[in-house]
Formats: sequence, structure tokens, C-alpha cells
Amino acid sequence: TDDLHATFKTQHPSVPMSRTSVLRILNGTDLRPHRMQVWMHSPDPDFRVKANAICGLYLRPPAGVTLCIDEKTGMQALSRRFATKWPTVGQWGRREFEYKRHGTATLFAAFEVGSGRVYGEVRKKRKAADLMAFMESVARQYPSGDVHVVWDNLNIHYDGADERWTRFNRRHDNRFHFHYTPIHASWLNQVELFFSRVERRVLRHASFSSVQHLTTEVLGYIAHWNARERKPYRWKFRGFPLELARSAA
Repeated sequence: TDDLHATFKTQHPSVPMSRTSVLRILNGTDLRPHRMQVWMHSPDPDFRVKANAICGLYLRPPAGVTLCIDEKTGMQALSRRFATKWPTVGQWGRREFEYKRHGTATLFAAFEVGSGRVYGEVRKKRKAADLMAFMESVARQYPSGDVHVVWDNLNIHYDGADERWTRFNRRHDNRFHFHYTPIHASWLNQVELFFSRVERRVLRHASFSSVQHLTTEVLGYIAHWNARERKPYRWKFRGFPLELARSAA
């Protein structure tokens, strides 16, 4: 209320308005201007068609394996000046404000839709060459059968002038089929759900002495997930009634 009152007085200095008046108006009209929700809108004119295709891969998977692939960039190796004090009964946890930066890293990950298994690598950068090296590793992980790849519209996910993915596919018997999420709708990619887990479980409250330390912890969590926690996500889509292709089953 104080901020709103101050803003009103700045914008309308000649209009008398007390803090109480502002509060009374807000309460009387059920306005909550201090509360905001974040939402994401896709401007893709083919959103419905592309969303149907992606959800079809999840709900009626084709033969072979379906992998959701993306990169989690900007993972910071921060070390706190003093050790974090974890919560105890009746006491909040406390984290040191000051920190030291040791660099950043990028997690490349492939989430297997059918089983929940994750294959991941941590690299220093996210360049086309880094993604190509990761995809060669993915090809070794899945040496036979069709591989359906779901990823977003990042420039390195497309062929480019060198037709990198066309040539990649030729090297691997044209087994790879690339499916793109609608523009500005990477939330349709299931690997984003796994990245959220990595953020909460590994990165958010951690202190890392080096990039290598961060790498070890992230890959350690992936190994833990695969051994103890892995499971496919129960995918639901409520945006509009889906029209799934019968032949995809």
C-alpha cells in the first residue's frame, strides 16, 4: 500500500489521496496490483499442430525410443564464504550472503520418455560442436532402432549451413527423427521437468569449490536418479482436446 500510495502521489501530485484512501479503494474493488502471475504465450501459428505431434510421442509412443533433449546452461559453481547452516527444529536454515564465483558449466541431458532414464554430460560451453559431441554419445547409448528426438528451436538444433544433422543422421543409418516444440513453448519438452529437479535438489542451496565439484555433484545426482528414483512422467495436457494420430501407437 505504501508503494502504491507513493507512486500515485508521484504521478498525480495535485490530487489529494491518503494512504487510507488507497487501501480502502483496493479492498473495495478486490484489486491486488502487487500480485503477479507469470505466464508464457507461444506466438507460433502452428502451435496446435506441433503440440499434438509432441504429445502424441508421449502418449502414443512410436516404435523405438523417444528422447527429450536440451541443455541447462549457466550452472554456477559458487562457493559460500561460510558454511550453510541447515534447518533444525524451530530454526530456519541460514545461508551465507557472500560467495565466490568459480565459473559456469552446461548440462546436456537426454530424458527417455518411456522409462525416465537420463543420460547426461556436463560441458564448459553450449556450442554446436558441444551438442554434436553429446549427440554422438547419445547414438552410442542407443546403437540400434529408431530414435525420436524432441527439442526446441535453438539455432544449433537445426541443420545450419553445414547440414550438421543431415550428415549426423547419415552416419547413423538415418535412425534419428527430430521433432521441434512450438516456438516459445519449450515447456512441452519433458527434460525441462528433470532440469527443475536438478535445480532444486543439487544447485539451489549448494556450495561448490570448483566447476569440477559442480560437475561431480550433477552427474552424481543423475546416477542416483537412474538407480533409485527414475520414473516416466505422467504427461497431461489441458490446453485443448488433443487429436492424436492413430498410427503413432
